[in-house]
Amino acid sequence: MSEPLTTPGEGFHPHLHDAPGESAAPLRTRLHHVRADALDGDTAQSGGMRRFAAVSGKTVGSEKLWMGQTHVPPSTASSDHHHGESETAIYVVSGHPEFVFLDDTGPQPEEIRLRTSPGDYIFVPPFVPHREENPDPAEEAVVVIARSTQEAIVVNLPGLYVLGAGEA
Repeated sequence: MSEPLTTPGEGFHPHLHDAPGESAAPLRTRLHHVRADALDGDTAQSGGMRRFAAVSGKTVGSEKLWMGQTHVPPSTASSDHHHGESETAIYVVSGHPEFVFLDDTGPQPEEIRLRTSPGDYIFVPPFVPHREENPDPAEEAVVVIARSTQEAIVVNLPGLYVLGAGEA
């Protein structure tokens, strides 16, 4: 082999030596390796949880995608919120988070709780008000999030409400 082997944890371009604050190649011409200890906590937040960006316009120059993690401490609920025009896909890594929204398919709006386990997925359509809860008194809940927008859009709300068909 003429190319050096990639050392585990060194990414796919070990010959591109990035110095802090400068890149050996433009952002859109190379692969990016975002290490677990390099997630960016300087992203949109809701009370009761912490979001960390891995892939975003700011971190890697993405134009149509945001991806990161959310951590919800034990016995905690997030603020009610929605994600604007973003479609959001969620993968449960650890814990048993519950995702709460209002459904109006019956005679009265009803609070729905989606109880999850590691390995489960959740899809949140654009503008749908919801919150995440971690009822476990001992274990943090961690999820991986992918969004269809470049940055994390978070609109914090005073409460949950039903999203009408014309509002989506």
